[in-house]
Amino acid sequence: MTGEEGSGSRRRRTVLAALSITQTIGYGILLYSFAVLLQPMTRDLNSSPAVVTGAYTASILTGAVVAVPFGRWLDRHGGRALMTTGSMGGAMLLLIWSRVETVAQLYVVQCGIGIVGAATLYDAAIPVVVSWYDTRTRPRALLTVTVAAGFASTIFLPLSGWLVEHHGWRTSVMILGLLYASTIPLHTLVRRPHRRIGTAGPQPAPAPGRSVALRDRAFWLIAVGLTLEAGAVNAFNVHIVSALGHWGHGPAFSAGIAGLIGVFSVAGRLVTTGLRRWCATAVMTAAVFGLQAVAAFLLPVIATSPVGAIGAVIGFGIGAGVGTIAKPILLSERYGTQDYGTLAAVVAIPMTLAKAGAPLAASFINSSTGGYRVALVSIGGSCMLAAVALTAVRIPRTIPVRG
Repeated sequence: MTGEEGSGSRRRRTVLAALSITQTIGYGILLYSFAVLLQPMTRDLNSSPAVVTGAYTASILTGAVVAVPFGRWLDRHGGRALMTTGSMGGAMLLLIWSRVETVAQLYVVQCGIGIVGAATLYDAAIPVVVSWYDTRTRPRALLTVTVAAGFASTIFLPLSGWLVEHHGWRTSVMILGLLYASTIPLHTLVRRPHRRIGTAGPQPAPAPGRSVALRDRAFWLIAVGLTLEAGAVNAFNVHIVSALGHWGHGPAFSAGIAGLIGVFSVAGRLVTTGLRRWCATAVMTAAVFGLQAVAAFLLPVIATSPVGAIGAVIGFGIGAGVGTIAKPILLSERYGTQDYGTLAAVVAIPMTLAKAGAPLAASFINSSTGGYRVALVSIGGSCMLAAVALTAVRIPRTIPVRG
């Protein structure tokens, strides 16, 4: 290995380590803690769960608005400036969140957090990883980041629950904001590679441009499948703690069981990556989405039993996050890496809209039906349709460049 190769390898490891940490902290604080904060915020702000959940929805919608501009920035400039600035903004917004007195103020803060999430979470981090690694090493690098971040709910749901129980939600958010500030120096380490990393070995054909990708049926099947499952997962994550409480489980038990989603999402990602050599990524991902559907259908039937609740959450958790690692593999294998940030952002827009709308829709379903059964059946149906869409995808290593 030459000195230049050794230096490049060290830089890759530094970037990968930094992102593994920041994604774990970012997802745990910016997203997963909301499920624990929902009920105490609702009481303190004299509002309803649906209205407060709407702030979470507004956050995700705001992230969708900036997805494509941020994707183009990442393609042209890399992630260092964007992610560092986002971390600084996120720390300040969390401190402001701890002081909100009205629902309107909460909505403003959550919109800001949506922008921060688009600048610092997977939609920014994964294009950085894709730019640093070739097709041979990329799946393992993506697995490293997503496995680390998969423990975000396992760490931060119980931590947030403990903080709220002992210090109240306002002090808890302030503490989480100070913890989130640790991502600022880590994101300054996210340098851009000196050259764009492509495919290891000889390339059989040039990668198609984004206009070709947008005319490709498989691109939209991938988008539909990942969108349906992303909405289902987000609705499940936001409401699972409250749902388990509705079925008679205590807050600590509910938060702890919800934390299993992260642990078993790691298992799902490991299986997905390990089986790539024997099974197409799209087919394997579809099978996991099908398992999620079964778990969601069963949960209302068996949730009153602690063992049943644990089993259903584990079944659903295995699929949570598989779409995250499947998306960059499917897109980069088929369309190359040159426009990956932009193409990933195009897919991210409907995914983000689904993430935004699904928890709110679930809130209204829960309110109108007086329970969580119908919402969970809807979640299961979305996962099943996602599996059908991905089953129809066939991913070659490259596709011909058309006209």
